[in-house]
Amino acid sequence: MAWNEPGPGRDPWNQGPKRGDRSPSAQVEDILKRLKDRFGGSGGTPPPGGSLNGSVAGLVLGLFAVLWLASGFYVVDEQEQAVVLRFGQHVDTTRPGLHWHLPWPIDTAEVVNVTGVRSVREQATMLTRDENIVDVELSVQYRVSKVDDYVFQVADPDITLKQATKASVREVVGQSTMDFILTDGREEVADETKRLLQERLDAYKSGLVVTEVNLQQAQPPEPVQAAFADAIKAREDQQRVKNEAEAYANDRLPKARGAAARQIAEATGYRDQVVAKAEGDAARFDKLVGEYKKSPKVTRERLYLDMMQSVLGGSSKVLIDSDKNGSMLYLPIDQLLRNARGGELQQDYVGTPNLSHGGSGSSADTDRSRDRSRR
Repeated sequence: MAWNEPGPGRDPWNQGPKRGDRSPSAQVEDILKRLKDRFGGSGGTPPPGGSLNGSVAGLVLGLFAVLWLASGFYVVDEQEQAVVLRFGQHVDTTRPGLHWHLPWPIDTAEVVNVTGVRSVREQATMLTRDENIVDVELSVQYRVSKVDDYVFQVADPDITLKQATKASVREVVGQSTMDFILTDGREEVADETKRLLQERLDAYKSGLVVTEVNLQQAQPPEPVQAAFADAIKAREDQQRVKNEAEAYANDRLPKARGAAARQIAEATGYRDQVVAKAEGDAARFDKLVGEYKKSPKVTRERLYLDMMQSVLGGSSKVLIDSDKNGSMLYLPIDQLLRNARGGELQQDYVGTPNLSHGGSGSSADTDRSRDRSRR
C-alpha cells in the first residue's frame, strides 16, 4: 500500500488528530486549567466559560480589597490635626504626618486646621446706656485651640462664635455712653468685647480662642450724622482752644516770674547801694567831725566854699559887689552866653574876682574874708 494512499491511518506522519484541529474554547480551557493549578485550584473539568468568569471576579475582588485598604492612609499637614472616628465614636487624635486607619465605613478621619487664623465680621445697630443709637462694625480673628472640643462639643462652632460676638458687643455697648464709644472708648470697647467673648466660648467648650477684636467703625445713624459731626467738631475746637490757652499760660508765666525776679534783684541792689552810700556818708561825716574838732575855722570855711561851689557852679548869673565903685566894668558877654548855653559858668566869673578894672583882687579877697568872719 502506498504511503500516500488516501484513507484514514494511511499517513505515517499523521497517526493522530492534528493540533490545529482543536477548537479555541478548548485552548482557553487548557490555559485556565493551568492557571488554576498554579494558584492552587482544585482539579476537575469546569464547565465551559465558568473558569474564566471566576478568575476575573477573583482578580477584581483582590484589586478592590487592595484599594479599600489603601484608602485608610491619610496625611496631616503641619498646621492641622485629625480626629479619628470609629462608627462615629472618637478613638484618636493624630498629629502632623502620614497615618492609617481602618477604611470607611469603619473609621473616618476629620482633619481640622488648628493654626490658621479665621475671621468673622459683625455689624449691627445697638442702643447705648444714655439711650442713643449707634452703628457698630466689629471684626473678630480667632483660631482652633482644642480640636476635640471643636469637633464634638458644639454643632457649628463658627456660627456659635458669630452669635456670641453679637451678644458680647451688645452687652458692652449697652453699658457705655455714646460719646465714650465714638471718641476715647473705642479701644476699651474692643478689649472688653474680647474678654466677654472668650468667657462665653470657654463656657460653651467650643475649642476656639479669640486672638484679636477690632472696632472697625462706630458712628451714629445716618439721619443724625451731621449733628454729631458738628458736636465732635465743637469738642475738638474746645480742646484746641484749651491747648492754646495752656501754651499761652506756659509762655507768660515764666516771663512774669523772670520779670518779678529781675525787679526783686534790682530792688535788692538799690537797697544795698543806698545802704552802702549812707554808710559811706556817715563814715565821711565822722571823719569831718574829727577834723572839725581839730580846726573848726578852717573846716568851716572849707565846707562853705565847697557848698557855694556846688550851688553856684552851674548858675548863669554874675555876682558883682556893688559897694566897690570903679571907673568901668567889663563883662565878657560872649563868654557868659556860651556858659549859659552849656549850662554852667566858669568859676572865674563867680563872685567879684577881677571883673572890674577899678578894684584890686587883694581888696576883694579881704572883703570876702571879712564877710565870712562876720557870719
